[in-house]
Formats: sequence, structure tokens, C-alpha cells
Amino acid sequence: MNQRHALNLFNFSKNYYSNVATKTLKDFMPSTIGDIPTSPSVTYIQDIISPLQRKVYIETYGCQMNVNDTEIVLSILQKFNYVRTVKTDDADVALLMTCAIRDQAENRVWERLHSLKHQKPQMKIAVLGCMAERLKSQLLEKKKLVDVVCGPDAYRDLPRLLEDMDLYGKQGMNVMLSLEETYADVKPVRFDEKSPKAFVSIMRGCDNMCSYCIVPFTRGRERSRDMESIIDEFGFLVDKGVKEITLLGQNVNSYRDVSNDSEENINGETQLSKGFSTIYKPKVGGRRFHHLLDQVSLKYPNVRFRFTSPHPKDFPDDLLYLIKERNNICKMLHIPAQSGSSKMLEKMRRGYTRESYLELVDKIKAIIPDVALSSDFISGFCGETNQDHLDTISLMETVKYDMAYMFAYSLREKTHAHRNYVDDVPEQVKKERLNQVISTFKNIIREKTKKFIGTEQLVLIEGDSRKSNEYFSGHSDQNYSAVIKKNQDTKNVKVGDFVQCKVVDTSEKTLICDFINLSSITEFNRTT
Repeated sequence: MNQRHALNLFNFSKNYYSNVATKTLKDFMPSTIGDIPTSPSVTYIQDIISPLQRKVYIETYGCQMNVNDTEIVLSILQKFNYVRTVKTDDADVALLMTCAIRDQAENRVWERLHSLKHQKPQMKIAVLGCMAERLKSQLLEKKKLVDVVCGPDAYRDLPRLLEDMDLYGKQGMNVMLSLEETYADVKPVRFDEKSPKAFVSIMRGCDNMCSYCIVPFTRGRERSRDMESIIDEFGFLVDKGVKEITLLGQNVNSYRDVSNDSEENINGETQLSKGFSTIYKPKVGGRRFHHLLDQVSLKYPNVRFRFTSPHPKDFPDDLLYLIKERNNICKMLHIPAQSGSSKMLEKMRRGYTRESYLELVDKIKAIIPDVALSSDFISGFCGETNQDHLDTISLMETVKYDMAYMFAYSLREKTHAHRNYVDDVPEQVKKERLNQVISTFKNIIREKTKKFIGTEQLVLIEGDSRKSNEYFSGHSDQNYSAVIKKNQDTKNVKVGDFVQCKVVDTSEKTLICDFINLSSITEFNRTT
């Protein structure tokens, strides 16, 4: 052990035991809510650990929440002299931010772990995120592929876990879930500083307990950041030139800030949409999602705002009318259905029927006539019959979605479905039904994109088209991919600009446009 490590260990022991002396047994006992282990707020003893500079390689799998979590992890590690590298050959440590929502996602991670260990045996490997919490000791034990396992609420402890690995060569694990951790004080390190788009997590965890979903067991109970910390992060991003911000959360529109004692925090009614219910007692009071969206859209009129992933139960009229009123809140709403069968929706514990879902869609379209809608669909859930599947197809044809995320069902341990149902739909049948769902969506979207021909759209320029540098690429307000032909008039156009353009043709899901002029959100909506 070198002198620096010896000094660190001495300081660690001195601080640790003086801290322990003031605590009681209760301080070391985790609390439990339902089947989910949680812990009270934890103070990690990191300030005494300062490793030599080490290079960290990071890969991210899964949703945008994982992308944002990766940026949070990098921010934490940078304070302890870690620097990011994009080459595994240069890395001392490899971090894999993982997803556990489906078998396919986990299988990809297992394959990658084998590849990394074979490529560079001496490199330390840490598995983070949902798969870390779900599989825990299996990751450490299986063929010694992993050195550190760190769950979604324990990222502040990652420097200590890595240091222990470095000092003593021992594997480390912290997957304790928290009732309070939101990382509100951590400014994420953006991987692409030049991008005009950014993602901000406003809440974590989920209370919905849908019967198929592992998220409440890997990310814990629902809790929201205080509104002031979110607005502060938005200001930081806007100052960096960001023009589009997506608000993130497992159930983002159930956001509820109760961080102060104002009257609006104490009073208030439940926000559930008509015809929707929950298995938990609906929460009342607090500053809600539409309060947050109201403030940021007013403060930054030329920044676009999107949000994902919402739940259909949390679309009160106040929110819908706000989206209609504000030109910078995108008219693209994600309304995940999961199934078109009321019988399946009940088994999934979604809290609504096919009929109440369609009533919500009709209300949204009436309030926001130009709205685009997206959804999630699961094929082959436990007990799904062919008629249930056909109900999903008919729902898709009725609503005519602009985007859809479609998957075959994967049984997840710990879930209500795992404990109470039988995964009885054969894999081949799941695949056939999924292919029909995908085919139905493709038929719908081909017709929908054609209707944009001749319209004018406001597109945020994100870079050159991947297929040709003769075109810019970006997205419209309704989140359609768009390409704009470059010409003499576009020589001053750059990444981060809003441009007004005319749709002259379409491919399957892309708008092909001619440039009109540089614009902004306020200018475009004043002239069109």
C-alpha cells in the first residue's frame, strides 16, 4: 500500500468511526415499503477519497432516463479525478448503464460483459442502473465478469466502491433504494455539448405497480425534485445554447413538489383524468406538473419543451389547455396504451378501460386539434387471446398514432405478473402478433406523413442528415424527423437554429422540406 492510500485509509477510519459513534441502531436499519427495500437519506463519506486520475469508459443501454443518469454519474466521478475516454483500450474502468425492462436488453449486456472482459481482462467493470438492482449478486458471481454493482439511487457511492476495488481488490455492491434521492444538486455532464437538445430528470421512481413492470422494484418509489432546482438547471442549459428540453420521469406528469409550505402545496385536488384509477391512494396538493410547465414555458418562450414518459391518468384539463395555449410546449403527447383490450388492461393494472382511454384521446384531440400522439404496446401479455390482440389492432386504427414503441412481452421477476400469472402465450405467437402490430403502425404512418405535404413546419436544426450532407436534419414540433435541402439561402444556417420550411415530399416517417427562412418559435407562430 503506497503512502497516499495509507493516508486515505487513516482519514477514512478516523472520520468513519467518529461519525458512527453518534448513531444508534436505527440509523443502520433499512426501511421497507411493500416489496421494495428502501433507505433513509444517506450521507456518503466520499470527501476523504481522492483517487489518482483514472480513465472511465461508459456505455448506456435503454431509455433516456438512463442517458441522463449516465451524465449524472460522470458529473459525480469527475469530482474524484475520473476523466472520460471513448476507447476501451485507454480505460481503467468500464461502466455499463443498464436496462432491465426486457430480456433482450439484459442479454445484450451479458454479451457485452463477456466481450469487455475478453478484450481487456485487467480493466475493472461496473454495472449500473436497473439491471444492477435486479440481478445484484448474480452479476458479481457469474464468471467474475463484474467488479462493482451500483443501483440507480446509489451513484453518489460509486467513487467509494471503485476506490475499494482499487485499494483492496474486493468487489463492491450498493443497490439500496432511497425515498429521497433525486440528484437535484448534481449538474449532469452533457456528453454532446454541441447538441441543441437536452434532457432533465424532474422525478424518479414509480408508484403505479403495473403488473408487467419491473421499474418500481429497480428504481423505487416515486419522488420529485424541488421546482427551483429544475428551473435552475434549465437556466444553465439555456445559457449553453440549448433550444429544446425534454422533461424526464418514469411517470413524469405525476410530478408533485411539496418542498415548501405554501398554500398551494397544502391544498388541491387529485389530478386523475376522468375514468382513471390507481392502486394507491391518489396524492393531493403540491405544485403539480402543469405548474412547472407553466413557469418554464413562460420564462423561455423560444425554447421547446417535451416530456416523457407520462401515464394517461395524469392529464388533467389544466395541463391540456396549457399545452394548447403555449406555442413552445410541443404538440406531441405520449399516451401509452399498452393494450386495446379492457380485459388485458385490467390484468396489467393500468387503471383504465379501453373506453376511458378513447374518451381521453377524444378530449385531447378536441382541445389540441393539431396534436400528434404516440403510444407503447405490449404483444403477448399473460392470457392474451387473439381477440385481445385484435382489440389492440383496432385501437391503433382508431387513434392513428404518429409514433409507437412496440414490444413482445418479457416476464420480469418480482412483478405482480410473475407472482400471479402464467406467461402462457408461446414465443412464436408473440412474435407474429408483434409483427402485425408493427405492420399496422407502418400502414398508418405512411398515410399520416403524406398529409404534411404542402404545410409549413418549424424545424430545429440538429446537424447534417446521416444519409447526405446536402441536407440538414432535425425534428418538427410534432417530433417528425425532417430533412431540409441546403442551398445558397442556407449558408448561414447552423446547428441550434429554428428554420421555417415547406414540406414538399415524405418518406415513411420523414418530412422532406425546402428552406424558407430562419425563424424562432415566437416569429413562426406570429406569421403562420
